[in-house]
Amino acid sequence: MKIGLFYGTNTGVTEIIAEELKEILEEKGFEIDLHDIADTPLDEMNNYDKLIIATPTWNDGELQDDWEEVIDDYKEFDFSGKMVAFVGTGDQEAYCDNYLDAIGVMAKPVRDNGGTIFGRWPSEGYSHTHSLGMDSDGMWAGLALDNDNQESLTAGRMKKWVDQIAKELGL
Repeated sequence: MKIGLFYGTNTGVTEIIAEELKEILEEKGFEIDLHDIADTPLDEMNNYDKLIIATPTWNDGELQDDWEEVIDDYKEFDFSGKMVAFVGTGDQEAYCDNYLDAIGVMAKPVRDNGGTIFGRWPSEGYSHTHSLGMDSDGMWAGLALDNDNQESLTAGRMKKWVDQIAKELGL
């Protein structure tokens, strides 16, 4: 199964996560094309029925710079027939009022424009006060990672999430 994994990064953390995630997914039997949104046209997403979008939440709930540059087109993108998963990176202690807001901001156009979200993640084990990345049922809109405060949990969370999405996708 071929998946397009699109990421944006300012400090390099999300890029490292995307590269590690690609390896774990390939070990599970997925075929992954990795794309840095900084040098990839948004319409490249049209080449995939299944997408993973990885993004940090920057500063006080802002989108990462490269995602911010394409967000207007992203909001208009036709996600009909596409299944989309999210991976969010951030700091839940320093930014507890907007931890992983970016995945919530990016999940809305998927839902509004005909896409289906998979890979939602439980909120147990996180400490924050508010997030747009959390759905009304208390689940994250995607995999939640905090390498600033819980780096020791990242590899295990990624492996568990890959097992989860493999089941969701019927592998």
